[in-house]
Amino acid sequence: VQLQASGGGLVQAGGYLRLSCAASGSIFSINRMGWYRQAPGKQHELVAFITSGGIINYADSVKGRFTISRDNAKNTVYLQMNNLKPEDTAVYYCNVADSSRRVFGSWGQGTLVTVSS
Repeated sequence: VQLQASGGGLVQAGGYLRLSCAASGSIFSINRMGWYRQAPGKQHELVAFITSGGIINYADSVKGRFTISRDNAKNTVYLQMNNLKPEDTAVYYCNVADSSRRVFGSWGQGTLVTVSS
């Protein structure tokens, strides 16, 4: 599965951005669609995911600020990020997983989010 993330940019603290990620290719196995991020010098972390049944999970650090959603008809997942903080600065990636939670998409280049203080 190929994934194309977009929507990143430079924003001031307290601002907002909306990320989008479209999946293409062998999409029939997709159950979960998720957003991940990697900040400089930090480990790759799962930010949020949403299943085909609508189950959603967020990392504690983004709860109440970020909202994940998906459009199954467009095979696209979104991440609305509000009240951004400098610590949200990272490269954001999307990926997909099957019903066994196996992540199987191509990671791609991600989209850079920079939050200035």
